[in-house]
This record gives sequence, structure tokens and C-alpha cells, in this order.
Amino acid sequence: MSRLPATTTASATPPADRPPRYSETHELIAVILLSLVAVLTAWCGFESNKWGGDSSVAFSEASAARIEAADYDSQARDARGFDLAVYSQWVLAEANGDTELADYIEARFSEQFAAAFDAWMADGQQERGPFQRPEYVPPGTEKAAAAKERADAKQAEALDFNEKGDNYSLMTVMFALVLFLAAIAQRGISPLATRIILGLAGGLALVGLVVLLTFPVRV
Repeated sequence: MSRLPATTTASATPPADRPPRYSETHELIAVILLSLVAVLTAWCGFESNKWGGDSSVAFSEASAARIEAADYDSQARDARGFDLAVYSQWVLAEANGDTELADYIEARFSEQFAAAFDAWMADGQQERGPFQRPEYVPPGTEKAAAAKERADAKQAEALDFNEKGDNYSLMTVMFALVLFLAAIAQRGISPLATRIILGLAGGLALVGLVVLLTFPVRV
């Protein structure tokens, strides 16, 4: 009677060191998860840097606008001081009854003060002086107000950009946690623990992706 070769029986038995199919599946899922999350992490870092750069530019523009506003405020303050000095001389001339000197001084009022002075005189001098009139707007006042408004807008814009950059930075931390969990799942732990950790990592990655899609993009 002929016998079957010993090698035929041995080939029907899988090698003892061959990994189970579920281990291969877990490794594949972990590798895919690691790859996708690595790309998302890099994207978050890129966006965080972009928003941070825009925030720095906006802060610089706000500072420049505030410096400009301070210059215009100084110009308006100097103009007011000049008008006040001239007006004081007019008051003294009027008090001394020197009409000729008062007219001479009045002819040298600045354009802005002259408008307020004429309105004050026409209104019966009801206010304490022409400086109280709304017509009196020293040179630089309006430009200073516009520069301050621009500075405030740039300041708010910079804070908004900074917040968006911080949001992307937080997402980077979240995706780093996903990378950590996916790496732990490949460290030869029990199949049940592997499934739990991969499920947790996948859930966090999905939540992070959904949140990431709601963020504005800066390219």
C-alpha cells in the first residue's frame, strides 16, 4: 500500500506564526487612520500659521493707525492751543474797548475758529465761548477719529484672526491624540482592546474632521 508524502499533511496546517486575519485588518485600519490624521495635522498646522501671520499683520496695521491717530490728535491739540491764544487776545482787546485791535485779531482767526466764532456771535453768545460750538473742528480732528476707527477695526480683525489660528492649533492637539491612540493599537495588545482603541481613535478623527470642515480656510 502506498503512503502519502509527509509534506502533504504538513501543508494542510497553517504555520503557527501566521497572524490572524483580524490582526491584519486592525493594522490596515491603523495605518490608514495614521496616514489620514497625519495629513489633517499638517493641514491644521499650515492654517494655524497662515491665520497667525494675518493676525500679526493686522496687529501691525492697528498699531500704525493708532500712531497716525496720535499724530492727528497732536495736530488738533496744537491748532486748538493757537486758536485759544488768539482768542484770549481778542477777549482782552474787547475788555479794554480797543475795537481796532479786536478787529485786527478777529481777521487773523483760523478758518475753523472763525466759523465757530461767527456762529457764536450770531447765536447771541449763548455758549461760554466759540470753542463750545459744534462748528469748531480743529484741523486733524476728523482724520484722528478716522484713524482711531480704522485702528479699532484692525484690532478686532487681528483678534478674530488670532482666534481662528488658535482653533486650528487645538485641532492639531486633538489629531495628535488620535495618532497616539492609533499607535497604541498596534502594540500587540488584546484584540478587544485594539478594537476599542481604534474605535475611539476613529471617532475622534471623525469628530475632528467634521469640526474642521466648519473652519474658514486661508490659502
